[in-house]
Amino acid sequence: MTTSTTEPTSKLKSILIKTGAALFWLCVWQLGAMAINQKIILVSPVQVFVRLTELVPTAAFWKAIGFSFLRITVGFLAACLAGVLLAALSARFSLIRTLTAPLMSTIKATPVASFIILVLLWVPSRNLSVVISFLMVTPIVFSNILGGISSMDSQLLEMAQVFKVRPVRRFRYLYLPQLLPFFRSACATGLGLCWKAGVAAEVIGLPRGSIGERLYTAKIYLDTPDLFAWTVVIILVSIAFERLFMFLLDRTVARLERA
Repeated sequence: MTTSTTEPTSKLKSILIKTGAALFWLCVWQLGAMAINQKIILVSPVQVFVRLTELVPTAAFWKAIGFSFLRITVGFLAACLAGVLLAALSARFSLIRTLTAPLMSTIKATPVASFIILVLLWVPSRNLSVVISFLMVTPIVFSNILGGISSMDSQLLEMAQVFKVRPVRRFRYLYLPQLLPFFRSACATGLGLCWKAGVAAEVIGLPRGSIGERLYTAKIYLDTPDLFAWTVVIILVSIAFERLFMFLLDRTVARLERA
């Protein structure tokens, strides 16, 4: 009984603390805008909110979100698939691991801007964010999954081989429980990174109808309220996508475990 009443209380306390922290920084932002008193340099949260209320009802606003969301999501999902497959093959074959290691290290060390400019020479600007999101997330998934496979209990794997456990059951009862935390960690890191890199690619490539194009246009015309409003939109969409993806991932794994 004590536990059931303590849980909602602690959750409510956590929500209140987070809300208070957010309100504190909004107040700091508002006071900073009032102190500078230069709309072109720093707009207030109220002005950003007003601009958002003007953008949200327009069709162009939702088309821009849909354009960027679709491409960045495709790049992220493709990176998850490629990272898992490459990690599994690298764990199984030492030659593939040797060949893949320098490639992943190079991708991680190369600045995002360099990749964007190079890829723009080979890929149309409309698909640039797909490729950049893919390149940024793949090494994260690869290294996490490979690390998870390397840390698995070798005795359990040997036992599964001795008793000739079917691959499906081996994946479900051995690999899935031990690799899921590594995959979740990779996704949590990669989801935020893919949005940052994807939008940065759009700002440089300027595909028509994208969020990146809206940011660049706001910068060119010194439209600071638009610049802040679209930045807020990117943050909110990124957080919403991360929460939704992690929720669906946990639900899918829970169903597999119950089946």
